[in-house]
Amino acid sequence: MTAGWVEVGDRVFVRRHHDLDLNCGLVVGEDACLVVDTRSHLGEGRALAEAVRAVTPHPWTVVNTHAHHDHCFGNAAFRPAAIWAHRDCVTELLSTAEQQRAAVVAALLADGDPTAELVAAAPVDPPDHLVGNAAVLDVGGRAVSLRHLGRGHTGADLVVAVDDVVFAGDLVEEGAPPAMEDAFPLEWAATLTELLAQTRGPVVPGHGAVVDAAYVVAQRDELALLARWLTEPGSAPAFDEQTRTVALARVRVPP
Repeated sequence: MTAGWVEVGDRVFVRRHHDLDLNCGLVVGEDACLVVDTRSHLGEGRALAEAVRAVTPHPWTVVNTHAHHDHCFGNAAFRPAAIWAHRDCVTELLSTAEQQRAAVVAALLADGDPTAELVAAAPVDPPDHLVGNAAVLDVGGRAVSLRHLGRGHTGADLVVAVDDVVFAGDLVEEGAPPAMEDAFPLEWAATLTELLAQTRGPVVPGHGAVVDAAYVVAQRDELALLARWLTEPGSAPAFDEQTRTVALARVRVPP
């Protein structure tokens, strides 16, 4: 497909990037389009915007699936468009953006990666259209649903669904274990159960290859096992005690 896009549904596209194996989405309607996530810095955001223009000239709206830098530090490239996210995403982004930036820049510098300067200079441009539990957007005559199904990868994960395609953000990961930095592992499996209830076709993970419901079931079951292991010592003897200790340090216990 043009400019790296792969069509996974009727005028629903995925662009899988080499950097971080990150997926961005594009939904094209009759006179509008929707972009899902904006990458890690302004340069990447602009490159994504150019790739969108290779597919459609229609004005865009943007959705951030959550507040991690690789999904939203490119937001400014799409202004003055509306940017949607869960209502807690703004708080999470504003409270963690500089910590995220510092960690990412340090890691890039350690690897001698010149994109460290671009991440260091990336403007933090928070979403300005906020969702509670659900909203439906009209994207050029197409109904696109935004839903917060519960906490998991973060406290403000937002799922984007159009027709039978679901953009799951980092609630689903392919090719690497789910990232737990600021996750809610005791709740994540239940959130994926809610996701499965509305899965009828392709599921686009935040990173990696497009998957199906069977893959999500397997990941949900692994996360349920992790939650049991974290709360019931000895319930999963395949995991060593040192790994359990590290995982416990990352648990976000529900209030």
